[in-house]
Amino acid sequence: MGGTRPQRILAADDRAIAEVIRHLDAGGIAAVPTETVYGLAADAANPAAVARLFRTKGRPAANPLIVHVTDREMAARHAAIPPLAERLIARVWPGPLTLVLPKRADAPLAGAVTAGLPSVALRAPDHPVMQAVIRRLGRGVAAPSANVSGRLSPTRAEHVAGLDVPLVLDAGPCRVGLESSVVRVEDDRLVLLRPGSLDAATLAEAAGVPVEAAAAGAGAASPAPEAPGMAFRHYAPRLPLDLDVTEAAPGRFLIGFGAVGGDLNLSPSADVGEAAARLFDALHRADASGAERIGVAPIPEAGAGAAIRDRLRRAAAASGGLP
Repeated sequence: MGGTRPQRILAADDRAIAEVIRHLDAGGIAAVPTETVYGLAADAANPAAVARLFRTKGRPAANPLIVHVTDREMAARHAAIPPLAERLIARVWPGPLTLVLPKRADAPLAGAVTAGLPSVALRAPDHPVMQAVIRRLGRGVAAPSANVSGRLSPTRAEHVAGLDVPLVLDAGPCRVGLESSVVRVEDDRLVLLRPGSLDAATLAEAAGVPVEAAAAGAGAASPAPEAPGMAFRHYAPRLPLDLDVTEAAPGRFLIGFGAVGGDLNLSPSADVGEAAARLFDALHRADASGAERIGVAPIPEAGAGAAIRDRLRRAAAASGGLP
């Protein structure tokens, strides 16, 4: 999806933030950094802006969006907040956690944001630029990843190049580098719909209840995912991607981890947090390397490793690589 308008990448200072806010307030879209990935932002209350966002990404209309808010007070304008969600908000927000909550009937949201579902996905980002944008706009900001739907997520401003978005706020590389964990709150139950840097054990400790896994296959083939990021074929590079590769081979760009050196190593010290922060940038580099395939070294499931492997399995499925 080549851009039809000139794209300007702006250092994320006060002047640039003010320009982006004016643009969003007028119904435009812009790419904005968060601690997870760069988001394609639109005023969540503006139907025309949300429709433009869907068109720009090529995102299926049945796939709901995450609405970014400043805090619990703004979240309460959009959703009912049960006690279990209150505990998570107090312990984890702002941060890389999205809560799927019952939508208020009077929520200030364009209908397409929730894809007709009775729930809404809300997150308070832990990034000063995104927080400033939401606070000064005064409304929730819909912001899926700033990429063509199904392709690699952007963790640097330059990864947004080629997307039809006129303004990109550049605040450097994203600190976390993986999309947020997504949990559905059901009275006294928590269901993990999408793993992220906050793993199930961390969320269970914060909430005081076990975290249940989503039903097997949830989102894999459904035409109507119940939350963002649940499509099985997702996060795909253009090249075929093979998992658990330990040796170099002609024509294959090897992304290493720990003792597997590779052409680029996610973390020589085998730190899964460091690997998560570098994952998408490494995949972007591999995709542009001129190789024929991409191989990724084995990553353990512990901590953020579960989310890394989730993204890589979906990328392998979408790219025609080997699981």
